[in-house]
Amino acid sequence: MSRLLFTNVQIFEGTESQCRPGEVLLNGNRISAVAAPGESLPREGVEEIIDGQGATLMPGLVNPHCHFTYSNAVSLADINALPVEENLLITLRNARTYLDYGFTAVIGVASAKPRLEVVVRNAVNKGEFPGPRILASTPEYTVSGGVGDDSRLDLFVPSIGIVCDGVEEFRKSVRQLIREGVDIVKFNNSGDSFTFGRMPGDINPMTEDEVRTICETTLNVGKRLAAHAHTDSGVRQCVQYGVELINHATFASDATIEALAKVADRHWVTPAIAARYNTTYEAQAWGITTEIAESIGNKRELEAGCVTMQKMHRAGIRVLPFGDYGFAWIPIGTDCRDLEHMVNLFDMKPWEALRAATAYGGEAWVGNSGEKLGRIAPGYLADILLIDGDPLADLSLLQDQRRIVAVMKDGQFHRRFSGRAERATGKVAA
Repeated sequence: MSRLLFTNVQIFEGTESQCRPGEVLLNGNRISAVAAPGESLPREGVEEIIDGQGATLMPGLVNPHCHFTYSNAVSLADINALPVEENLLITLRNARTYLDYGFTAVIGVASAKPRLEVVVRNAVNKGEFPGPRILASTPEYTVSGGVGDDSRLDLFVPSIGIVCDGVEEFRKSVRQLIREGVDIVKFNNSGDSFTFGRMPGDINPMTEDEVRTICETTLNVGKRLAAHAHTDSGVRQCVQYGVELINHATFASDATIEALAKVADRHWVTPAIAARYNTTYEAQAWGITTEIAESIGNKRELEAGCVTMQKMHRAGIRVLPFGDYGFAWIPIGTDCRDLEHMVNLFDMKPWEALRAATAYGGEAWVGNSGEKLGRIAPGYLADILLIDGDPLADLSLLQDQRRIVAVMKDGQFHRRFSGRAERATGKVAA
């Protein structure tokens, strides 16, 4: 295996509150050694030495709530209307975009078509197309009238979600999608303001038996679970039935937060707050004014979600960034704005937001597999970024692709380092 050494870098390890100078040695696709400040690593057997010119070396970003099959459209119905061939091309482009922006791993949580995430995951794994590590999801499971069901009695309109009603329908469909190769089974045990009042976010349309069946069927064959759970009852179901990836958790009560905190090592929460923030304040060009956002309940979700996430963070629950990007006013490629939202809306420190995007995201991606991802430490997979500047001092650097001056996944460069973008004047090179 090839040995590569990064020298003259500032290291953000993934869990520490500040960067420190050091060196990092790779052996193939693994980090084999990290030098402490003032120390040097041995050069014997090293095939390439990269002088980072003082850039920040950090773990690759992990998106734990990724809709990489979405097309930056205005609605779920518009995404669903895409023929599968066009949707595949968009998905392949999105996979590359995520890697271009430093996301070396993503967790899919609602494929726009049943096999779309599976097919793209397999192609990326074979090296046929560039993209991050991918955990592939089912489409979102829903019930009649729930989030993702756009059906009508007077006209057949296929839904982006898989609509099932009752235990037997869910059990059969989940088994079929697992047969097709998914890693994640996603279901909607709450409504959402995006239904424009049809199913509010504090309503849980699924029966206890339906949720139990989805979870038992999935876990019985060793697959993982994600839930669209705004409601308090939905979050409690996630705790009870072993749903690792809890999306939103907006209306979790203090009692539910306390219960979740007791088993916090088994769960990750991704509020996807940009969907609430951008829809409330930045979607006017697409016909959603702040007044409309308030009338459909989106502003309420934003405000409640911020309070809930502050409580969860203080309770030691792992609250993660990203999620629900892929609509016109929250387009794919702008995901790292979430890091600033976590500081401004959730009262996190910048290093805590970056820890959530790397170390905690890596833990969520690997689950209980025993793999190591998301930190700059010996034994961890070599998913590495070089950033022109200090992201702990300016999180917005990660929104500028020009400042992400190197991207490495699994020990291989997607973007090779060719020098820092910053001129002596402090301006970014064109």
